[in-house]
Amino acid sequence: MTGIVGAVVEAWDELRIHRVRVLLALIGVAVAVTAITAVTAAVTMLSQAMAEQSERWMGRDTTLSAWSTGMSGGLQDAAEIDAVVDEVAERYDISYHTIETWASLSVQGPASSGLDVTVVDPDYGTILRRQVDDGRWFTDQDTERLAPVLVVNQPFLDAYAGGASVASRPVVTLQGATSVVTSVVGRVPVEYSEEGPRAYVLFDHVARWFPDAASADSYRFWVPPESATELAGVLTRDLAAAGVPISVEPPYDEAFALDGAAQWVALGVGAFALLLGGLGLVNIALVTVRYRIREIGIRRSFGATGGRVFFGVLMESVVATTVAGVVGVVLAVAFVKWMPVERIFGAALQDELPFPLSAALVGMASAVGIGALAGLVPAVYAVRVRPIDAIRY
Repeated sequence: MTGIVGAVVEAWDELRIHRVRVLLALIGVAVAVTAITAVTAAVTMLSQAMAEQSERWMGRDTTLSAWSTGMSGGLQDAAEIDAVVDEVAERYDISYHTIETWASLSVQGPASSGLDVTVVDPDYGTILRRQVDDGRWFTDQDTERLAPVLVVNQPFLDAYAGGASVASRPVVTLQGATSVVTSVVGRVPVEYSEEGPRAYVLFDHVARWFPDAASADSYRFWVPPESATELAGVLTRDLAAAGVPISVEPPYDEAFALDGAAQWVALGVGAFALLLGGLGLVNIALVTVRYRIREIGIRRSFGATGGRVFFGVLMESVVATTVAGVVGVVLAVAFVKWMPVERIFGAALQDELPFPLSAALVGMASAVGIGALAGLVPAVYAVRVRPIDAIRY
């Protein structure tokens, strides 16, 4: 251990002596490490962004979809069916499940008209990552409210609430057999440029105020991946036994994966730049060894083994590229933290990730590896020099 520490300290001292030449060679290594680390981190974040985007449509991993079989069951009332589904989900400790259906309701306002609203439970926002850019999503306490609440998009506010903001607590009237005044508690982002009015309402409120429009023919269950297939079967069985004509589909065997072509191309460019930096370091190291050849011969004559000389020369390159690797990783972290994720990926990451440790490890491993390769040739050259010839050099 003492020998290793001594070799590292000696290598650092030699780098300080030849710092100008070494610094010029290490600039390319640091830039290449920055590129490799930043690309690896960006790909990790891009994978997360694409996974979240997929989950906004398909649900989290693993989400089971349940659909009405179209067959007549023992239960026909939507509220009774929903109660049975809740009971079965609780029986198997499913923390998150939601109804997902639609109801045609008439909305009174400046642009009074019928509107197909999405009927959900509060867990819908968690399972499908629904974000609000103003106000809030539904909570479990909202199901106990007598008056319905809505989460809508901006076109809905423009059409039925005169463009009011959620902070002003806008209200609209839903018309049916009994008209009821509802308040808007949240606004979801517009998904595409020409999107029309869109609204979400809780199933409990639709079942209470508009029972003729309520239906319970589609559900989603967020379950552990390892038990998803088994739960799909038992949920279907228990629901059928309770008279609910709903079939729970097993999960798809299709895993989310990011095409790695772009990643490999970017990493290839970074590796090429790293190789060029390493070649420059090899040249500097060879010149340095030839400059110190007399010193090496004297050390050999006083008993320094070939292994000690080899390790000392090798460590000079490794220590130099390690320092360059640290600088490159720090620059990559700063770049990735500054990077406008929302503008690049189209949406902010809901689950904000720290800087990927794997990216930093890849960058440091690349720096140490190129240092070892760059120091190998000068180290072999130093060992092969005969002490008597080195002293006469």
